[in-house]
Amino acid sequence: MTRAVLSIGSNLGDRLDHLRGAVTALGDAVLLVSGVYETPPWGDADQPAYLNAAVMVADPAATPGDWLARARAAEAAAGRTRDADRRYGPRTLDVDVIAVWDDAGHPVLNDDPELTLPHPRAHLRAFVLRPWIDIEPHGRLPGHGWLTDLLNAEPLAADALELSPRPDLTLESDT
Repeated sequence: MTRAVLSIGSNLGDRLDHLRGAVTALGDAVLLVSGVYETPPWGDADQPAYLNAAVMVADPAATPGDWLARARAAEAAAGRTRDADRRYGPRTLDVDVIAVWDDAGHPVLNDDPELTLPHPRAHLRAFVLRPWIDIEPHGRLPGHGWLTDLLNAEPLAADALELSPRPDLTLESDT
């Protein structure tokens, strides 16, 4: 079995519906879904705010490449188009594979440019770490440390204050 943490975000169209669509697309693989957070855009401030969440998934047959394929399929279903000229631009849905563990519980390390594991910038993104803490309060980002330590360290401590929990918005799964 492989287990993975995915980060999902949307800032175009019906943001909540796009996140719910991602959870639905992951189907029976979904183990846990975080709360929803409204977050300022990262990397390119000239765009709407995001809704972000984290999803813990597991599948006995899934490889890291399978998780990437599922992420991209969910993005495509939400009408995601990639703008080569605007790396951190707005999107209907963004699904990132943050970390993967093998059936023995060991983190999968991968330096392939198509899928680097763990995600090379996850430790720098409060909008990834904070929702992940919801579903794994004592979690660790492989190669970087405890999620709570990363979130509370500079420069993320200031970013974390800009995340707004949205308890009025929920992501329900059929699992």
